[in-house]
Amino acid sequence: MHYDTDRPNRHEKMNIKTQRLALRPLSLNDLATVHKYSSDSENTKYMIRLPNETLEETREFLTNAEAEWKKANPSFYEFAVILDNVQIGGIGLYIDETGANAEIGWILDKAYHNNGYITEAAFAVIEFAKENLHLRKIVAQCDSRNAASEKVMKKLGMTLYDGNGTRTYIKRDETAKELTYILLLCE
Repeated sequence: MHYDTDRPNRHEKMNIKTQRLALRPLSLNDLATVHKYSSDSENTKYMIRLPNETLEETREFLTNAEAEWKKANPSFYEFAVILDNVQIGGIGLYIDETGANAEIGWILDKAYHNNGYITEAAFAVIEFAKENLHLRKIVAQCDSRNAASEKVMKKLGMTLYDGNGTRTYIKRDETAKELTYILLLCE
């Protein structure tokens, strides 16, 4: 894994390079590509807070993500997933109130599904979390019908912690069974 920082502070803009991808902070410059996949109802069918119905919703999300990167101690990190200079998805890390654990989540433009990009990006973000943030545990959750995300969690070495949770979709009147996976980064 290769990290390039614009400034010595670990919380400043962080760029990560993997074998096929580049990860960098999401920004307002990503508005068109993020809105494309985050407003697509098929692409977001297992996302609790999506789809975005307006460009303004997407702009607000990106504004918040950009502002968070500038903080001395961000409570979350939203990375853009870049393939061949094209932003194809996003992966986020949300730190809990203890500062020792985080939840990871991802979304990928459906045109790029089934190529291992999210698994590759998630491994890189987990390494970033372990090496730079010194986190102890990573949690991921998915709708029990979302076989693709569950497969990614298993590839990451995560183990099923709770298979009896529920999730409510904010933008539609639906509740579904939720799976929670965990990955211990240190004992």
